[in-house]
Amino acid sequence: MRNTENDRISLPAEDGALLAECDMETFRSGGPGGQHQNKVETGVRLRHRSTGLVVSCRETRSQAQNRQLCVLRLRELVARLNHRVKPRIETRIPRKAHAVRLEAKKRRGEKKRGRARIKDEG
Repeated sequence: MRNTENDRISLPAEDGALLAECDMETFRSGGPGGQHQNKVETGVRLRHRSTGLVVSCRETRSQAQNRQLCVLRLRELVARLNHRVKPRIETRIPRKAHAVRLEAKKRRGEKKRGRARIKDEG
């Protein structure tokens, strides 16, 4: 697979070239759908040889449509694996904002101190 963090998976732009890089298996879809799904191998599984990624599709009754959906899913999977989140760059709080915040805290503290009960001296 990939050796380092900077490696990215690259796929050919054309679907035919991508299919040439994959092993394709067909299988019976199974499940509800009656005789057509139980007798005809319309499910498609693609295994990309160089990366080992596997996608499968069995949504439609057509093997050709399922193959196209598999190619789309493989491209989406590779795009997700290639996505890198940019590291967050911490920013400093501006001096003015910091001063305003401290002033607000000071006022709030004075207000709370003003609520205290007065002790009886006597």
